[in-house]
Amino acid sequence: MTKATPNPILSNVDIINARVPGYQDLQMIWVNENGIIEQILPMGIVCKRLSPVDLQILDVAGDWISLGGVDLQINGGLGLAFPDLMVKDTAMLDEISQFLWQAGVDAYLPTLVTTSVENIQRAIAVISNYTQNSGAKMLGVHLEGPFLNYGKRGAHPAEYLLPLTMNEVKRVLGDYASVVKIITLAPELDPTDEIISYLRSLGIRVSLGHSQATAEQAQLAFEAGATMVTHAFNAMPPLHHREPGLLGAAMNHPDVMCSFIADGQHVVPIMLEILLRASKGLFLVSDALAPLGLPDGVYPWDNRHIEIINGTARLFDGTLSGTTLPLLTGVQNLVKWGICDIEKAIFLATDAPREAINVPKLSPNQPASLLRWYWDENTRELSWKRIISN
Repeated sequence: MTKATPNPILSNVDIINARVPGYQDLQMIWVNENGIIEQILPMGIVCKRLSPVDLQILDVAGDWISLGGVDLQINGGLGLAFPDLMVKDTAMLDEISQFLWQAGVDAYLPTLVTTSVENIQRAIAVISNYTQNSGAKMLGVHLEGPFLNYGKRGAHPAEYLLPLTMNEVKRVLGDYASVVKIITLAPELDPTDEIISYLRSLGIRVSLGHSQATAEQAQLAFEAGATMVTHAFNAMPPLHHREPGLLGAAMNHPDVMCSFIADGQHVVPIMLEILLRASKGLFLVSDALAPLGLPDGVYPWDNRHIEIINGTARLFDGTLSGTTLPLLTGVQNLVKWGICDIEKAIFLATDAPREAINVPKLSPNQPASLLRWYWDENTRELSWKRIISN
């Protein structure tokens, strides 16, 4: 896996009168001739700065400016499921990465759901050897399984679930541990409490999910080094006043971040509002499946089929299996539903997932792959477009 060729970005420009998530008041963003953010300064002190020669001015008149999104859970796109990857699919990976870039995503983790060990290792090998040309950058792999609780497997095929033992973990990772950045697992499956520490020693972030863990079991997992929870509310016990469970323990932990899906189907808006009020450590994911970018219809999914209706994917037995809505649709939904303000919604898809995997947020010395967000007072809708060079 090699670094993508840089996409077009704005250069040699002062973006003025910008609202920036995490910054108070209006800001000026100076992007140098190499397309790197040189400074972010309050508009009140810009006049004291000596401007470079031939600097362009872009007045965004109070619109929000952010980096592009980072999607840490995306299962495929344009008809290709990442667990099905073969060497012949590298051209399709280029198309998916370009599609995601055009959908406002700067970077992503191809997510491999539960399948055979052979399929997992083949897909990781393809990603590891992939020479990326352009588009949204692949950051590595998210393994969602196969160490999941049978009772909370959701749409994951039961025949490929594995016991959470050291031997099985080593067998799944094989020679590709360095490519895996996140693994979702059910911590109650490990009676030794050794697996999470081992994965952390390899530099892999552990996210708890598809789990029946109690609050006590979750707390032990956090103490062992788990730092994330996969798609809050989904595939885990509900919050209960006498047993808060995995999610309750995560919401109460200052160093744990929970991903969530804002399509209105995985979690209804009122519960998302409760989640956002109760927890500070949150970030958006799409959980998009292979038909991302394709119309509604029936599509193959491993040896089964899923039906997409209005962007929601279900097995024929009604089991919710994912979505085909892009990441930034979640941002727009949060604002449309009145769950949070524009700044928070943008943050949850751009800076927050970067925090979760410890990559730089919008700040000086970062490439200026910037989005401009527009709020229409008449329609009460949020939209965006990329700011790129001519």
